[in-house]
Amino acid sequence: MGEKLTSIHDAVEDIAVQAGEIALRYFRQLSTLPVESKGHLDLVTVADQEVERFISERLQALFPDDGLVGEEGSNVKGGTRRIWVVDPIDGTFNFVRGGDQWAVSIGLLQDGVPEFGVIRVPARDQTFRGGHKCEPAINGRRLDPIKTMDPSRGAAGVETHPVIPTAQRLDVLRFLMDEARLSFRCYGSATISLLEIATGQADGHIGLGESTWDVVAAHAILAPLGVVSTIDWLNTDLSAKLRYACGRPEFLTLVEPIVPYGSILEL
Repeated sequence: MGEKLTSIHDAVEDIAVQAGEIALRYFRQLSTLPVESKGHLDLVTVADQEVERFISERLQALFPDDGLVGEEGSNVKGGTRRIWVVDPIDGTFNFVRGGDQWAVSIGLLQDGVPEFGVIRVPARDQTFRGGHKCEPAINGRRLDPIKTMDPSRGAAGVETHPVIPTAQRLDVLRFLMDEARLSFRCYGSATISLLEIATGQADGHIGLGESTWDVVAAHAILAPLGVVSTIDWLNTDLSAKLRYACGRPEFLTLVEPIVPYGSILEL
């Protein structure tokens, strides 16, 4: 059974790496890449669409009975309790601007809970993978469990969707600065921000308006490291916009006044 699981994990990692190569080809030709808008500061490109199509086709070939949901419209109703959740390029705005903070994300939900994930960060040549029965690793090197938070050097990632009202964004930032007294960073990619927890560069992450495809893979990788989240997965619809925190247990306690467990986004 262990060998079979390893084979599955390797196969999905291979899909993510190949998908990253497709994205990189477009990334190297940004001057001629058509860009469309899904809303203010919310972009999509043919790279997003082709990468999602590639991942969807490969996953369906390997797991024909499983469900699949993707940011760019992929929606396959499966006959199992497993759903693959795909974000072809998380951080498209960064991608279009020529930055390296974007990633290909493939996550697996088992009975509604993140089970396994692979994230490829092509411009940095990084591959993260991990889950319930897969030791979290970066480029094949085991990731260490998270350490206790040091409040004197606390740092949080913050990501908000452009549709979030300014007042809600400012409330979070004011709390982090005045109450929690944390440094904060905004990456333009929930996936990149969450990976900072895995590598010890941040203590936690707060997301307002993110979607499940932004976070499933990262949450699967982070959970075995001791990272916790306020998302009530069993009562969260895949189409929902999320309001959540994720990080060290002490971080969740610190930000509970603004992001309690199971909180929902109210626009």
